[in-house]
Amino acid sequence: MRPQPLAACFVLAFALTTGAALAEPPSDPPAAPAPAPAAAAPAAPVGNPEAGRTLAYTCQGCHGITGYKNAYPSYRVPKIGGQSAQYLSQALTEYREGKRKHPTMQAQSMSFSAQEIADLAAYLSTIK
Repeated sequence: MRPQPLAACFVLAFALTTGAALAEPPSDPPAAPAPAPAAAAPAAPVGNPEAGRTLAYTCQGCHGITGYKNAYPSYRVPKIGGQSAQYLSQALTEYREGKRKHPTMQAQSMSFSAQEIADLAAYLSTIK
């Protein structure tokens, strides 16, 4: 450690002797800052059935044909008209995230935004 110049030592000694007498008693430590409120989960978009009607034309190619069987793998294509909007939104979102596996549905869902999925679900849930 480098020695301090003589003047600095005198200043430090003076401050310690006079400052201790003038110092206020220590106060309580500052209170911890309040925790920030938890960020609210983003609200799910509200579906617009009219916008969904326009988007649903691609769905009709498979889901609109009674008794249609898909080629890969071969199974009956489910009826989506009249399903709950919550179920339809969840299914499309899971296809988009890769949680559900079906090449056509994954490709279709990738082309939709969260708002478009909500719109599709709102429209398809109204079909009987």
